[in-house]
Amino acid sequence: MSNDDYGFGSSGHSANVSFGTPQDQSTGSGPQTAEAVKDISTEEFVPEVVQASQERPVLVDFWAPWCGPCKQLAPALEAAVAATRGKVKLVKMDIDKHPQIPGQMGIQSIPAVVAFVNGRPADMFMGAKPEGEIREFIAKVAGPSDEDSQIEMLLEQAALLEEQGALDDAAQIYGQILIADPKNLLALSALGRLYVDDQNLEGAKGLLAGLDEVELNAPEIVSLVSSIELAEQASGLDDYSELVAKVNADPNDNQSRLELAIALNAAAKREEAADELLEIIQRQPGWNDDAAKAQLLQFFEAWGLTDEVTVSARRRLSSLLFS
Repeated sequence: MSNDDYGFGSSGHSANVSFGTPQDQSTGSGPQTAEAVKDISTEEFVPEVVQASQERPVLVDFWAPWCGPCKQLAPALEAAVAATRGKVKLVKMDIDKHPQIPGQMGIQSIPAVVAFVNGRPADMFMGAKPEGEIREFIAKVAGPSDEDSQIEMLLEQAALLEEQGALDDAAQIYGQILIADPKNLLALSALGRLYVDDQNLEGAKGLLAGLDEVELNAPEIVSLVSSIELAEQASGLDDYSELVAKVNADPNDNQSRLELAIALNAAAKREEAADELLEIIQRQPGWNDDAAKAQLLQFFEAWGLTDEVTVSARRRLSSLLFS
């Protein structure tokens, strides 16, 4: 993939971003290439896990061939472990073939991943997770990899450039991060948001093409999908001034008021957009099968649950619904 695949805007600005080679990034004495993931038996558990975890953290992936989520988790887990460049070891244990260890550990649901450190279980998670969450889990038991630390620094740099209005440079950095780590959901969602703001909806949709079900349900991706849907809704509306005129002429024209809210959101006027929907809910609760409430909840998804306008509007919504 070339840098041009993540082009943005028309200024041609290019941020100077370099991840270096794997050899440059590695600071430890561990292997520089991904290790083969071994499926271990009960007899191998002590040497491969307990003893080995005295040297470095060992993740044990408890799985079974019939388990769909296990197959879904495996590629992301292996990629995250490989990114540590030998700082963390991964082994797998088929619970059907080797039930004794998972039975002793109380493993009742799979996939289950247990981290061993210094011969003892240190942490665990269950269920399929996006690679970003897996890396956070690994960082807790082993510390972040050099690449993860550099990516975190670049994400902060790109966010600062956004605040300063240097959107082209921010997009270039997000693109470089995705070249190094195509499943970095923070960079992907941030770049997608810039595409939406630039009215490049096809570009934003293209970023979602390679994501699996777990990744599509990650909060940052749900937010991006909602933003794309809202932009598509806004593109099919009447002219903004016409919607304002309709609402002024008939304050009870809820459909025009709802469409005005969508247009206001597209114009980055979040507070005003929320006000219009809350006005509908106050005037006529339950209108059109709670269409105003559903639209407001989609705004919350797109804006993020911690966004100031989301928090304020959610408080006002609760007051209307439960007063």
